[in-house]
Amino acid sequence: MLYMYRLDSLDARIILALDDDPSATILALAGLLRVARNTVHARLRRLTDSPVLRPFSRRLDPRSLGYDLTAFVELSIRQGTGEEALAGLSKIPEIIEIHSTTGNADILLRVVARDTTDLHRITNLMLTMPGVLRTNTSISLLEVMPLRLTELLRRAAEDGSP
Repeated sequence: MLYMYRLDSLDARIILALDDDPSATILALAGLLRVARNTVHARLRRLTDSPVLRPFSRRLDPRSLGYDLTAFVELSIRQGTGEEALAGLSKIPEIIEIHSTTGNADILLRVVARDTTDLHRITNLMLTMPGVLRTNTSISLLEVMPLRLTELLRRAAEDGSP
């Protein structure tokens, strides 16, 4: 498991300020947050050097690339073939998240597709991967609540607890 840098109150305040103005300069952030410019600079460097801040592409809506359909696919994997299956699945661009899970499925995938025909192609491709035994697909009809972390950041910014 990778070491994960834990955000403190100031880190959370910096990220919230960047949510409000992604192009804010270090000087502007320092003035807004009432801390030294060097402090903001050091904090941003530490955040970007750690796995805390993810790439800008994570903010992109797949629909802007023509992938209007989102599905969640549960996979059952033959024991002892997990690494080989994951290596193959990782090469399919439409698979945008892979989670190892407990329960009935071994792996949960978040998949994007252009339409149901494209999703059919992608799920059939998954079945050609070594060790993949079966799939169970659920199509997302509507994203009711997108990923949200702002309230957790606000809590961390206010009371210092992540």
